[in-house]
Amino acid sequence: MILVTGATGTIGRHLVRALADTGASFRALVRDEAKGRKLGCDFVVGDLDEPASVSAALKGVDRLLLNSGGALPVAGPQPMVRQQITVIDAARAAGVTQLVKVSAWQPSPEAKLSVRAHWEIEQHLHASDLTWSTLQPTGYMQNFFTGEGGFVGDNAVAGPYGDGRVAYIDAYDIAACAAVLLTNDPEDAGTVHPLTGPEALTHREIAAKLGVPFRDVPPAEAADDLRAKGLPEWFVADLLWLYADMASGGMAEVTPTVRELTGRAPRTFDEFLAANRVPTSAR
Repeated sequence: MILVTGATGTIGRHLVRALADTGASFRALVRDEAKGRKLGCDFVVGDLDEPASVSAALKGVDRLLLNSGGALPVAGPQPMVRQQITVIDAARAAGVTQLVKVSAWQPSPEAKLSVRAHWEIEQHLHASDLTWSTLQPTGYMQNFFTGEGGFVGDNAVAGPYGDGRVAYIDAYDIAACAAVLLTNDPEDAGTVHPLTGPEALTHREIAAKLGVPFRDVPPAEAADDLRAKGLPEWFVADLLWLYADMASGGMAEVTPTVRELTGRAPRTFDEFLAANRVPTSAR
C-alpha cells in the first residue's frame, strides 16, 4: 500500500492519476475531505501538524511519497521541516519499507528558503534506517501560473533574471518519476534523482512563448517591489538569493533522469502549454 502526501497539490494530483492508471494500491492523505472526494481515490483525512493522524494514515502502508508545501515568509524554523521530520519518524515506526521524498534542486546548508529546509529534512532522512530516494527538481513550469512565479498580474515576465537559463520541469514529469519509484523495488537505496525539463530557457524566451513582454528588473527594484507587497526584509533577501542563482545559471543543467526513469523524454515548455490548453491570448 502506497500513501501519497500532498495529494491535492501540484504534483500529487498527477501522481494520483498515474498510480490509478497502473492499478497500484494506494491512498491519499488530505486535509480537506471535500478535496479528497474530488480525487476519486481512497483517501484519509489528516494533517502533518497532527502526529496521531499521520500515524493513523500510515497503517498498512509500506511505501510513502513525502511531499508538502515549501517555505513561508515567517521568521524561525520553517513548518515544513517539523512536519516532514514528523512523517519520517512516523513512517519508521509504522514499518514503511520505502520512502520517496520530493526535494529541491541541489539543497545545501548555504541555500535559502525551502531549498535549505529540504536539506535539513534530508539530513534527518539519511540518518534514519528507511530505504529512501529523493527527487530533486528544478523550478516548476506551473509556477508561471500560480503563486509568486514569473508570470505576474501585469501580464509580463518580470524579475532580475538576466540571461540565466533555467531547465524548468512540468510537475507531470515529477509525478511520473515518483510513480515509477513507488511501484518498483528500488535497485539502490539512498538514490538522488536530479530532475529537469529537456531544455534550459531564458525568461525572455519563456515570455515569448507566453506572448507577454519580458522585463529584466534590477535587483534593487525587485527588492522594493517585494517590500511593497509587505514581505519582511529577511524574506526579500532570500528571494533575491534565489533570483541571483537563476540569473547565474544555477538551474541551467539538463539531466537525462526523467527519460532514464520513465522511458520517455520530459515535456518541453511548449508541450506543457499545449497539455494545459493555455490559449494564445493568455501567453
